[in-house]
Amino acid sequence: MTKMPPSPRSVYDIAIIGAGPTGATLALAAAQTGFSVLLVDGRDPEKMRADGRNFAIVRGSWRLLAGCGATEGLLEHAQPLNGLEASDGGTHWFGAPSALFTAEDLPEDADGTPLGFMIEAPRLQGALDAKLAGEPNIDWRQKAAFTGYEREAGLVAVSLAEGEVNSARLLVGCDGVHSPVRQAAGITVEGRSYGKSVFAANVALSRPHDGIARQLFTPEGPFATLPLAGDRANLAWYMKSGAAEVLAGLSAGEIEAELNGRFADFAGEMRLEGKAVSYPLELKIANAMVGPRVALVGDAARRINPLAGQGLNLGFKDVAALVEVLEDGRHKGLDIGALNVLEAYQDWRRFDANATALGLDAIDRIFSNDHAVLKPLRAAGLVLADKAGFVRRTLARQASAQQDSLPRRMQR
Repeated sequence: MTKMPPSPRSVYDIAIIGAGPTGATLALAAAQTGFSVLLVDGRDPEKMRADGRNFAIVRGSWRLLAGCGATEGLLEHAQPLNGLEASDGGTHWFGAPSALFTAEDLPEDADGTPLGFMIEAPRLQGALDAKLAGEPNIDWRQKAAFTGYEREAGLVAVSLAEGEVNSARLLVGCDGVHSPVRQAAGITVEGRSYGKSVFAANVALSRPHDGIARQLFTPEGPFATLPLAGDRANLAWYMKSGAAEVLAGLSAGEIEAELNGRFADFAGEMRLEGKAVSYPLELKIANAMVGPRVALVGDAARRINPLAGQGLNLGFKDVAALVEVLEDGRHKGLDIGALNVLEAYQDWRRFDANATALGLDAIDRIFSNDHAVLKPLRAAGLVLADKAGFVRRTLARQASAQQDSLPRRMQR
C-alpha cells in the first residue's frame, strides 16, 4: 500500500484559541490590520447554552469594538452608564458615606459617549460573530478543540482535535481562566480563593436607576446593581461560599423576599427575571503573559474580583495593546512571534492589569468588614473621592479607560 504524503499545513500569522468577546475582538482587530488569523472556536452553534451574563463595556472598550465594526446595531439594546456610585453600608454614627462620579468627571469628548454601556452577553457575542463571518482574513474553525502545540523554526505547530495541525507565527490564548494554552506553555498562576461566591440575577426595579451603577459595601460583602435597559438591573451579591449557591437554588418568590428584605431601601423593590446563578470568587494571576511564540489575553492571563466590572475591559486593553505591538513590530520588519516583541506587550499590560487586580482585592478586604479602625478611614476615603475633583476625575478616567497611555484603538 502506497503511503500518501502528509497534506501541506496552512501557515497563519496568528492562531487564536477561544472566540469569546476577547478572542473574537482580537481576531477582528488583527485581521483588519492585515494579519492572517486562525480562530479556534470550541462552541457548537447548534448547542449554544443560555448566557445570562451582562457586560459593562467602558468608553475605551466601546471605541475598540466600534473600530472593529462590532457596535453596529448594539446601541438600541444598550443601557448607557451615566455614573458609578459606591456607598459604605457599615454602621457609621454620621450616616452612610458615599462617592459618585459621572461622565462629567471625564475630559470633554467629541463623540459624546457616556462612561460606558451595559450590554447583554448574547447580543455582544452575536455582533462579534456576525463580523467574524464576513472577514476574509479569518479562518474561523467552529466546533474545534485545541489539543496542544510544538515549537518549530520560526513557527508553532498548533494541534487540533482529530489530528489537524496548522502552523502560526504566534499562538494567543484567549481561552479563559483554565486556559489550555497557558497550561501547554507551562505558565503557572498564583492567587487565592476568597471563600465567597457571587449570587447573580437580573431583576426589574420599582424605581428608575438613571443609568447609575450602584455598589453597597456591607460587612458581609458588596451588593451591586448594574443598570440594564428598561429600569432593570443585573445584581451581584457577594456571599459566603455555600450561601450564594443555596439562594440561587430557591424559588423566585423566596429569592425576591430575601433581596427585598435586605436591599429594597437601597435599590427599590426587585422582581426576579430569568434564572439566578452563582459562581465562586477567586483571584488568579499568571506569572507571565508571554512565552516563546505565545501570548495570553484576558481571563487566560488573570481572573480578578468582578467589582466595578473591570475584568472584560482589562481583556479589551490586552487586545488593543497586543495588536498595536504586533503592528509596530511588523512595520519595523520584526518577527511578530519573537520574545522581544511579545515582551513589549507584557511590559505594557502587566503592571496596569495586576495593579487593578490587586487594587480591587484590597477594596474588597477593606470594605467587607465592620472593623472599628478601618471604618473611619474608608469613610474618609469615600468623602475625599466624592468631594475632591482631582480624585474623582482620576477614578473616572481609570474606570472608563480614558487614560492617555491607552492603545491607539481605545482613544479618540
